[in-house]
Amino acid sequence: MSISTADRLAIHELLALHGHLSDAGAFDRFGEVFTEDIAYDLTAYGAGVVAGRDALRDMALQLGDGNPLGHHVTNIVVSPTNSDTVQALSKGLAVATDGTTASVTYTDIVVRTASGWRISHRRVVPRRQPLHP
Repeated sequence: MSISTADRLAIHELLALHGHLSDAGAFDRFGEVFTEDIAYDLTAYGAGVVAGRDALRDMALQLGDGNPLGHHVTNIVVSPTNSDTVQALSKGLAVATDGTTASVTYTDIVVRTASGWRISHRRVVPRRQPLHP
């Protein structure tokens, strides 16, 4: 299964947009990134699955200054499952207000909607220790 180069570019930009909107506090624009029924899996942080775009926005607003100063997405790999759904794997770096950084892996299901590509499911897994060969 393959998708067009234009679709790949749109998906890469979609994943990047999440960080820009979050860093600007533009949580009311999450409709440009997530489906209305997004399942945002924060189980690895003990927060379970945040169900729905409004709940995700509310959580981000509630975190307030606890949100990272910067979200950086890199190492994006797009694997189509059909012409309207892809799995995207990417790495995320977050910079906190105290200058510390954290690394996560995002595993996303991205779907084609009438408004363009949107993330319908995201699992966030922190990287807490290096590999030990």
